[in-house]
Formats: sequence, C-alpha cells, structure tokens
Amino acid sequence: MSILEQVSGVATLSSTIVINQGLPPRAQAVSSGELIKAQVINLSSNADAGPLLSQHASPDQLVTLNLADSLPLINLLPILPGLSKTPFVINVAYSNLAEALAPRSIVPFILHSSTPQQVYDHALLASRLASFSGRSVLHLFPSQTPASPIERLGDDAIVAQAKQTKPEQVTSPTDLESYDAAVAATSAAIGRNLQPLSSTGAAESAPRTAFVTLGAQTAIRDAVLSNPDLHLVEVSLLRPFPVASFVQRISASVTKVIVLEPIYKQPIKWTPLYLDVIGALQDREPRLTVRSAVLGSLPASANDVALSLAKLSDELEQQPPTSARPVLGQLPSSQGSTVSSTISVPKHESSYTKLLDHLFHDRLEILNHPSLVSQLGDVATRPEFALGRARALVADRDSLTEAVNDLLDAAGSSAVVSKELHASLTKWLANKDDPTLSEKAGKEIVGSLEAHPAAHPATARILELKQHFPATSRWIIGSDAWSYDLGASGLHHLISSSLNVNILLIDNTPYSTRSEVDPSKRKKDAGLYAMNYGEVFVGSVAVYSSYSQSLQALLEADKFRGPSVVLAYLPYETEDTPALTVLKETKLAIDTGYWPLYRWNPTREDEPFFLESEAVKADLQDFLDRQNHLSQLTKSRPDLATELVSSLGTKLQEARKGKAKQAYADLLNSMEGPPLLVVFASDGGNAEKVAKRLVNRAKARGVAARLAVMDSVPLEELKQEQHVAFVTSTAGQGEPPQNGRDTFRSLNAAATRGDRPFAETALKYSVFAMGDSHYWPRPEDAGYYNKPGKDLDARLEVLGAERMAGLGLGDDQDADGPQTGYKLWEPTLWKALGVDSVEVLEAEPEPITNENIKIASNYLRGTIAEGLKDTSTGALAPSDGQLTKFHGIYEQDDRDIRDERKDAGLEPAYSFMIRVRMPGGVCDPKQWLAMDRIADERGNGTFKLTTRQTFQFHGVIKKHLKPAIQGINKALLDTIAACGDVNRNVLCSSLPDLSHLHSQVYEYSKRISEHLLPQTTAYHEIWLDKKLVAGDAVKDHEPLYGAYYLPRKFKIAIAVPPTNDVDIFANDVGFIAIPDEKGNLSGFNVTAGGGMGVTHSNKKTYPRTADVLGFCTPDQAHIVAEKIMLTQRDNGNRSDRKNARLKYTIDRMGLDNFKAEVEQRLGWQLAPARPFEFTANVDKFGWTTGYNGKHHFTMFIENGRVQDEPGKEFKTGLQEIAKVHRGTFRLTANQHLILADVDDADLPEMKRLLSKYGLDNLSYSGLRLSSSACVAFPTCGLAMAESERYLPILIDKVEAICEENGLRNDSIVMRMTGCPNGCARPYIAEIAFVGKAPGSYLMLLGGGYYGQRLNKIYRENVTEPEILAILRPMIKRYALERHEGEHFGDFVIRAGYISATKSGKEWYDGMGGEGENRARS
Repeated sequence: MSILEQVSGVATLSSTIVINQGLPPRAQAVSSGELIKAQVINLSSNADAGPLLSQHASPDQLVTLNLADSLPLINLLPILPGLSKTPFVINVAYSNLAEALAPRSIVPFILHSSTPQQVYDHALLASRLASFSGRSVLHLFPSQTPASPIERLGDDAIVAQAKQTKPEQVTSPTDLESYDAAVAATSAAIGRNLQPLSSTGAAESAPRTAFVTLGAQTAIRDAVLSNPDLHLVEVSLLRPFPVASFVQRISASVTKVIVLEPIYKQPIKWTPLYLDVIGALQDREPRLTVRSAVLGSLPASANDVALSLAKLSDELEQQPPTSARPVLGQLPSSQGSTVSSTISVPKHESSYTKLLDHLFHDRLEILNHPSLVSQLGDVATRPEFALGRARALVADRDSLTEAVNDLLDAAGSSAVVSKELHASLTKWLANKDDPTLSEKAGKEIVGSLEAHPAAHPATARILELKQHFPATSRWIIGSDAWSYDLGASGLHHLISSSLNVNILLIDNTPYSTRSEVDPSKRKKDAGLYAMNYGEVFVGSVAVYSSYSQSLQALLEADKFRGPSVVLAYLPYETEDTPALTVLKETKLAIDTGYWPLYRWNPTREDEPFFLESEAVKADLQDFLDRQNHLSQLTKSRPDLATELVSSLGTKLQEARKGKAKQAYADLLNSMEGPPLLVVFASDGGNAEKVAKRLVNRAKARGVAARLAVMDSVPLEELKQEQHVAFVTSTAGQGEPPQNGRDTFRSLNAAATRGDRPFAETALKYSVFAMGDSHYWPRPEDAGYYNKPGKDLDARLEVLGAERMAGLGLGDDQDADGPQTGYKLWEPTLWKALGVDSVEVLEAEPEPITNENIKIASNYLRGTIAEGLKDTSTGALAPSDGQLTKFHGIYEQDDRDIRDERKDAGLEPAYSFMIRVRMPGGVCDPKQWLAMDRIADERGNGTFKLTTRQTFQFHGVIKKHLKPAIQGINKALLDTIAACGDVNRNVLCSSLPDLSHLHSQVYEYSKRISEHLLPQTTAYHEIWLDKKLVAGDAVKDHEPLYGAYYLPRKFKIAIAVPPTNDVDIFANDVGFIAIPDEKGNLSGFNVTAGGGMGVTHSNKKTYPRTADVLGFCTPDQAHIVAEKIMLTQRDNGNRSDRKNARLKYTIDRMGLDNFKAEVEQRLGWQLAPARPFEFTANVDKFGWTTGYNGKHHFTMFIENGRVQDEPGKEFKTGLQEIAKVHRGTFRLTANQHLILADVDDADLPEMKRLLSKYGLDNLSYSGLRLSSSACVAFPTCGLAMAESERYLPILIDKVEAICEENGLRNDSIVMRMTGCPNGCARPYIAEIAFVGKAPGSYLMLLGGGYYGQRLNKIYRENVTEPEILAILRPMIKRYALERHEGEHFGDFVIRAGYISATKSGKEWYDGMGGEGENRARS
C-alpha cells in the first residue's frame, strides 16, 4: 500500500469530508469499507478544489484535502485565510518544497514527515490536532518518500480516536499547548512518542557545528554519530516553530549552524526553515554563524557523507554570506543551474522578481526588464518607456481582437472560415483573459490559418499579431523613488489610463533610518493615491513578513482587469546587508504600522479593503483589534490621586495637609506588615478605583501596599515581589484593557516558549476580575465574560507563580455590581496575608470625584493656566481635563496611532476637541470663514457640524488651544459652557420656510443661553488674558450655579411644530413654540426630563423622552428654564454620575412633585399645555422661499463633516460661498447646513457655486438623508466602535436593500453612535446602532419618526453580516405590508418585531424582540 493510500485511509476514517485531488485510482479506492465515516470526493489534478472547500468547511466538521502534488496549493491561497479557523487538514505529497510552503504564514499548524512511519503517524496527529484546536493543519511529506514497513492502527481504533472529545485545557490555549494536547492523545493511541524536534549526536560530545534539516537521510545520522564535532536537529513541527525546544537542543559549544533544505529553485532569497532558525537564535550570545545550504541526494556510504559534511562546513567558512547556497550531495539534473543562477537586478530585489517568475512562469512580461538595455539602451528601464510599451502591447492585442472579430463576421457571409477555425476563434474570444485557454485556443487558430489560410484580409493581421494570443502578466518594476514625484514617475498616468498593467514599487528605506531621509523630499503614499481613483487594485506587501500575503496580492493583481499597484517593502542599504538586519527592519516596520499590509480590490463587492497587518488589526480591535478602537489616560506610574492633589484648589489642598501626619503614621505601621503590590489594568477607570480602594484598605491593616499600572511592571520586577494582587477589567470581546496588554503579551510569550519565570521565586498572587455577564448575551459569547482575569489567573499558575487566594469575579449584573464579588474575594486576600484578624476602625477616605474637583477649582480655574505652559507633555493634568470641559474643551488622543507611539516609548498623540457655543446654530459668513481658517491653522483641517447646532474642531494641540479660542472669540463667538456640568448650547428649529417664526424663537434661544451662562471670569482670565482687578481681592461667584455647578450636563432646545428637527423630547428642557392665529409666537409648551445617555447592561440607566409640564409666555421662558435647572441643581444625584441627569431626578421625585417644586420656585403655576403636532424630525432639503421673499437652501453634509474629498470639495466650496454670501448660515440639529437669507439678485451666483462644488446634489436615498452619526474613532475617548467613518459604508449596503424593494426615496431615520452616551440621539431613531466593541453593535428598533417615542433593544450584539441579514427580510416586508403613510418605526411595532416603549423606565421591558422574532438565548 503506497504512502498516499495510507494517508487517504486515515483521512476517510477520521474526517467528515475527504477531498482527494490528483490521487491515482488505487489511492482513491481505499475510500470504501464498513467503517468509513467520510463523504469522499475525488477531483482531477487540474480541478479547482476551492469552491468545495468553501462549501464544506465548518467549525462542526473535519474536512481533509489530500493532494498528490503541491501545485494546487498556490491556487488555494486566496481562500485559505478564511479556512484557518476551521478544523481542516491538507495532506500534501510535494515535489517542490518551496511551493508546498507557500501558505506557511496562513496555516496555524504545519507538520513535516520524512519517513513512511512518520507520514502515517502525522496523518493521525493532523486529524487530531485540527479537531482539538478547531483550526487548519498543513501536513507535508516528499512525494518520493522511500517505501518501508509501517505499524498501523486498526480501522476501528482510528474511528474511536476520532470520536474522542477534546481534553480539558486552559482558557484560550496557545498553538503549542494545542499541539502538545493532540500529541499526547495520538502518542497514547499509537504507542510511539511523537516529538516536534529530534536530535542526533555522539554521546558526551561538544559539537561545534549543528545541522538543521526537515527530516534527514540515514546516511547523515550515521555520519553525525561518527563525528563528535557534529550535531543534527531534525524538525517535524514548522508552525508554530518550537523556539524554546529548539534553542535547548543547540548546545553551548556550537559556533556554527547550517540549515539544510531540499529547496532547489527558491522564489525568495532566504528559505523558510532558515528564517525560523535565525529568528530563534537571534538573541543567542555569543552570536552564532547561521548559513543555508541545499540538501541534495547523498551517497549511501556514511564515510562519504561525513566527508561531504566536513567539506560543506569548511566551504561555508570561506564563502561570504551573500554567495550562492552550496549543495550537499547531488542536485536533480533539471535543477542544477537554478541554485547559483543570478539575474541582472539588485541582489535583494531578486526576491520579488523570482516570486513573479515562480507565479507566472512563461507568461510573465516585465516591461522594463534590464535585459532590454542591451537592445534599446538605458531608456528601456525608464517608466515612460515601460508605459509606452504597455500601451503598444495593449493596442496590438486590441487589434488582434478586432481582426478575430472581423474574421468571425466574415464567417457569417461566406465559407472562408471552417467550422473548426470558427470554434477556435469563438473559444479564444470567450477566454482571451484566461492564461491557459487563451494560449491553447491561439495555437489552434495559428495552426489552422497556417495550414489553410482563410481568404480574408484579417488573416494576415492575425498571423502578424499571433504572439499576442496568450494572456500575459505585464509588470513594470520601479523603486520607491517613484513615490517622490507621482506624476513624473508615470504612476499617475498608469492608474488613470485603465490599462491592464501591473506595477511593482519596491521601497527599500529601512524603518530605523526613515527619519534620515532628506526632509525637503517628501515621499507620497502611492497606495492611498492609487486607491483614490477607485478602479485600481492596490496591494501593500512585505515578502519577509508574510510570504503568502505577498503571493495573494500578486495573484489578485494579475487577475484584476485594469491597473494594479503593488507596494513591496524590502529594507536594505547595501547589497551586503545581512539577512537578520533585513528581517529585523521588516518586523519593526510591520509591527509599528509604518508599513501596513493590505489589499484593495474594487471588484470585491462585500468588502474591497482587506487589512492583513496583525499589528494594525490589533489596534482596531483594541477598535478597527479591532478593536479601536481611546480609554483612560495611562502612564508608567499613574498615581492619579497624587496628580489630582497637585492640581486641586486651595480648599482641598488644605484639607489634605491635615491628613499628612496620619499618612506618615500609617507608613510607620506598615513597615512591619507584609508587602503587597496591587497592579491594575483599566480602560474606564472602574478597576483603577477598586485597586486604589484595595491599597487604602490594605494600609489600614498594616500591609505595606503599593499601587502600579499593570504595564509599568515588567516580568523581571514581578519576580522580585512576594505578594501581588491583580485587578483587571474586561475590554471589547474579552480583551485585556489598553494599559495591561503588554503584560498579557509578555506572559503569553513566556508560556509559548515554555518558560516558568516564577517557578523559583517567592511570588504569590491573586486576581480580581471585573466584567459584565450580560454584555455579550449569546451563549457562544459567554467565554468573553471576565476573560482577561480568568486567563491571567491561569497563565500565572502555568508560569510557576503560587495562587495565594482564589480568583475573584466582579459582575456588573449583581445587585451591588462588582462589589458583590469583591466583598467575597477581599477577605480571602486578608487571610492569605495574615491580616484578617486586624480590626479597622477608621473610615476609608472618600474618593476624589468630579464634585470635589469642581468645589476645589476656584470657579473652574484649577491649574489650567499653569498646565498650558508645561511643554513637557501634550496633555493637561487629569483634574484640569475635567475642568476644561466647562470651557468647551475635551482632551483626546489619536487612537489610530496610540500603540505605535507606546511601542516607540512616546506618550499618546494628545490633542483637544473645541466646541463652540452658538445658540440656535446661526452664524454670518465672516464667522464661517473664521471657523474655516481656525480648522486649517489650529486643527486637523476639517471641522464638524454637531447635533447641538455648533462647530467642533478636532486635532488642536495644546500650544494651539489659546490661539484657537482667541480666534473664536475674535469672531464674536465663544466656547464657554459648550460642555461640562452646565447648560450647554441651546438648540433652535432651523425652519427655512417659516423664517418669521424662526427669527422670534432664535432670539429666545439666545436669551435663554445668555441667562444661564456661568458668570465666572476664569474663562476670560485663562484664554483671553484678562486679569482680575486688584488680584484676589475680588472673589468670583456663581449666582445660579454656585461653587458645585450642576450634577451633570443640561440641555435645552426650542422646536417649532410641525417639524421636530431638534428632537425636543431628547432634551432636559424643551420649549415647543405655539403660534397665535396670525402665526406669531404666543408662547411655549414646556417639556422636561429628556435624555439619551445609557451605560451598557446597567439597567439603572436608560434613555427617556421628556414630559410636557405646561405652557408659559415667551417672556417667561428663560425664567422657567432657570427654575427647572435650579431644581435639578438642588435635587440631582451627585453621588452617582450615571444617575445624575434630570431624567432620573424626575423619576425619583415623581413628575407631579417635580412640577410642584418648579412652580413653587416660580411663584406661579404653569398654564395648561396647548395643542401641537409634530410630523417629522428630519431636515427638508433643497430650496425654499421664506415669508420675506428670501431664499434658503438646505444641503446634505454627511454626518456633519466639513472637509475636502476627491469629488466632494465641500469645504472649499463653502469657503467660496461664504466669501460672497450676504445672508447667514444655519446649522441644523441633524448635522446639515442651510444657506439662508439669499436675495433674488444673489440667487444665480449661489446656485452656480453650489453646483460647481456638488453641494446642490440631493440625489441621495431617503435613508442616507435621514441618517446621523457621532464622531467616535479615532479621537473620541469614549468610543467602543466606529461610527462616523463606518455608517456611510453600512448605508451603502442597506440602501441597496431599500432600492431592491422600491424604497429609495422613503425616509427611514437611522442613527449610529460609537458608545452608549447617545450624542447622535440614537434612542429615538427608527433604526439605531450603538457601539459595544469594534465591529459589534447594539441594534434598536421602533423609535418614533418624529422623535416622540423611544426605540427598544432588538439585538444586543450584531455585526455587519447579521445587521444585513436582519434588515433584508424586514425591509422587504415593510415595503409589501405597510399601511398608507406608515413609517418604519411604527411598522416594526405593528408587525410584532418589537414592542412599543411607553416610558424610559420600561425601556428594557420586551427587549430582544417579540414572539417568533425574539432573540434566542
């Protein structure tokens, strides 16, 4: 029985699906028998197994692919990444090892066998490993494996083994742990010990040279045994490479390592095993010499082999590293010339040219190949020449196509074309882009025409152009010099030409010397430049980081019908740059994100952009690894309490001084107590608070406790500790918090290497984990609950530390939140430390809260002025960061580059968001131009129109803060009270078609805003350099707010029926304008208690729509707003900011009691509310004419982002309009813009400018026009998922569903936010998505179309595929079954998808859907 038969037999007994490709009939015949469990599919050698694999691959069944040759692997590369996380085995009998190893960076596990017994054993192991790990396994063995007897398991034993369940493992086992578990089970079954590595050497020897092979021949083993200077290591596990075991097998006496691989024609400079070996030994001191050689066929005599080994070792001593690889033994005759052959291109860059030759063989055509220089001179390598050649070749092939068509046309009117020729011509036209079929059909055509020429003029043209029949792969190869001047390099002309030509740009700038480039020469991002054109394939590759990704990109580029740009990274400075240097530079560039790996393929309908950089993916998921994707500020020693003390006002500082003596006494007491290091990892600050509380309570018991951020304590320092308590929260999908990820990586890396760094230390530990058991409600997601803490607890034990107290689990769903679990865990810690009997009488110090910061701030001053002068950091002190919110400023950092800066030892890229106070959202053209200029000079070049009808700037660095705010004030605007615990920007209906009413309510919005404005002079002192008279002699005061200000933010809006464009019911206070019989303002209906903010899974928090309290006259409005605000000031919850908004105050007091309190403060009662009706809350786009004859145009600005994009130069267009406009601009609460008050004389010019810049384009779907999103990534520190950058992409896909069902012009209100704070008012949208983690959202349905009703949670965790799967049938049903005038939010309630939400407190009732639509738990 052949080795292929043995492998196929194992597969059929252990798999669910077996696909045999290219196997001889006898090997296929083994697929029959009584015990056969698999469905067997046999394919020919030239068939495509890809569709079958994609169809059958599943987490629930094992699929095995048996290949008689390695060539089909190349064609499977595009689909293998998607199969890597399914149980899937590929058994490959290879003749070309380089080809067989092509997917080595895609497949998690790779086994290599060299003897028949090992092939059989590894076939069993591969099946077991794939089943245990749920991931793919590649098993390689030579096709010419010599025959020898093997010991086989019985068929029933194989079937029984396949049915065994997965053993108990630690949570999230590493790949090596999965391998070890599978090896243990397989070894027990077969009675033979399987090892990832094996060693051969003379007993008690001190070898100087070690040979490393993928399975050695017997003659090599015998030769090594006879020579004490030699040692042999045979590798059976290539992925994951067993680094720790390998390093142990290279004894200290070894000075030289020679890697022998049977790779005769290599597509890259360095072979796979050589790269693994050099990577494993890079930290070895003293440094070893590591060289690569070719393993050929050897003589049978051990003596001859021993002489060959000694000779090879001596040759490598003499040869430089850059020389051709020497050969041990004899090469196959067909391979003799390929090893030492060179081509006339730079030596390192031949890695890519060989790769092209490997993939495309005879059809490869390099249009600027150096070989052309001898014929055409130096011009042959210039880009203009290459592009000209490409145009000529494409034109010739087009002429050939035209001639073929002419000859076919003649066939219809005469007999000049035979049936055979007609068939060949037709076949060629149908397959002219197919590499194989086009060449075959072309030969048939040429043969037929040369044998029997057709009497037609096209015959001569066809024969003249016959060399163009085969579909070639045309490439232009250039260097990174092309990126300095994209126009002169020809890249611009290529990508705009639509020619089917590929360009490979090789960038050889090492990462470590990137800053040494001449600063006057700025390299352009050629990839981004090309992607902006849309119909261009773009790939970014690095062959020494991901060989398989490079293959995939080159293959896709070749298949793409149009221009393709592949950016290739190859960092070297000279021809003699060693391999290790190139490897290190490549790794640095990839890991830091300097060189991202990606593919952009516009023909891919589901997702054209495919990111393949693991480092960038991780950033996104921390997001985009997401994911993403700005948590709390982290520093190496972030003693936040100390920083707060340094920035607090004098009142709190004086209070602290009184505790200094007590702290000193506590220190003396603790010197005799046991030491305890408390380390925490926290994104939102909750775990940090628990850790600080633990330290305080430990000190009170005499414990010498210290506090540190997890990532600030390296493993070497942990070894020195005696007792460590870890406190960690949970981020994203069971990921560690941002400031603990380095520690988790270090621990995992140590475990992967097999290290036990804590085994011989005194380290004792305990872990307290914090999470939410309902955050991911699906059963399959249950493992995310407290996953970081569970993993940390298990990993520390594996690494040799001793658990002193059991794992503590804090659950947000418990009655007392995480404190329930904490109260059970803490006593076990005191007992372990021996202080459980210590009685603590003194109360714990109160934590420093926002209320403490406000009262100690001296009316919002803090130490902001001093912090602005500190140039050592781009940030402000944490307490000042809370105070700057009252000044309209939020501290942020760029989350897209946070990890890169951290890896570089830099602080986050801090910047600030500035929000303008602009009541009613009205500004004049001069103010618009001022805002535009500030965005360019002080911000990131764009600005945002917010849902609070104002401007928002991002990317303002600290030194630009004061100039920016001064520029805003110079434009007669300001930022005071745009954020913070005060009344914020007052909204006002835009109403371009009712301008007379708008002008009245607009004046009242300004009056209310000014009336409730904080009176502190701190704003003018800090930002406008206006000093208090007589120093501190005059004290500030706040007649309305007092020193504490409000418990939380406070929002007011004014609406004018029938349009509720400000979402009046989502605000703390609302005024609904009631006109009299003449259309003038008669007064307002007053609403109170609206609010959007929620905390995920915390049912004490909920959104709420406002209640109508009564009616007041216009002159009473500002007083009513004041009294409601003061009632909230005195009754709001100041102990829990999550329950501090007015909505909770009203529900706690009761609406009647609250109204009575307000009326008591007023001294009179509100009149009964008057009738009103709302019909919509979306903007009315297009031109309208007001009562005074002036014209208004409402334009669509997607998600309010004012910027210039290709084809959408909105920022420039609005700038040009503002220069000539004589009216006003009105910002809407839906993030759009109204060009208002245009005179008849100016109308033509306004229309011309709007048309010129595409601002008059309203041909968007009703869904897009009704959408809204918050900023989220990369700047918002609270974002859990993408929003502004992602919603347009999602709408592209949802509006396609709407168009399929005839709903393109129907308005459906869809909103998205990156976190549950609700800035885009998602909880009153008909469809809403609220971010939970990168790529995951809460899905809500059933909001009222005009903002009158809350929606409800329909699904607690959805990704894009699930969103589309849910909405597709729902939208179709809506289109078919809706009543006349029925909106989507009303329909989903009537159709039984979701129940209506009647009040905020009932928001959670019925969540998850109704009846058959209810989410399955």
